[in-house]
Amino acid sequence: MRRLWGRLTSVNVQKAVWALDESGLPYERIDAGGAHGVVHDPAYRVMNPNGLVPTLEEDGFALWESNAILRYLAATGPALALPADPRTRAHVEQWVDWQATSFTPAMRDAFWQLYRSADPDRALIADSLTKTEAMAAILDRHLADRDYVVGTGFSIADIALGCAAHRWLNLPAERIERPALRRWYERVAARPAAARALGEPIA
Repeated sequence: MRRLWGRLTSVNVQKAVWALDESGLPYERIDAGGAHGVVHDPAYRVMNPNGLVPTLEEDGFALWESNAILRYLAATGPALALPADPRTRAHVEQWVDWQATSFTPAMRDAFWQLYRSADPDRALIADSLTKTEAMAAILDRHLADRDYVVGTGFSIADIALGCAAHRWLNLPAERIERPALRRWYERVAARPAAARALGEPIA
């Protein structure tokens, strides 16, 4: 039995849902985190001592950290298999890590202030938007002559960055239009497996 714990409004849960659906694997998703609670329950903390989502559970095996889940699913099924060439594979890994260390952190304050704060800090929002524009510019330049983030095929880098781009492009804020980024986002977001992951309103 395979279970994914986490609410669909979490960008990190969205990554795991998208990857599971791309892989064609059966699973049950259980709402957890935020208003759903669960993450502070002792049984959940045994699986994930951080009390965060997502957590993937398979017959007693538990795995947390969304990008670790992406890598695991890439390693265990052909649909998302990483490239055999070590340099191409390293570029996939590079962009997956860049999403977690650069793109999403730059956006975090703008997201939290716009969606979760009763009294948004406009200076904090402006600073976060400026930082995220710099990241969006990097991604846009990279995608200028590419259909996918790495090579000629879809990979877990497209999932990680596609979920982050979904949040960025739907923030209620002005953005510089990045044609290559938007073209790529619209392509990957149109994949059938993206529908469940990206179908809920951002909150």
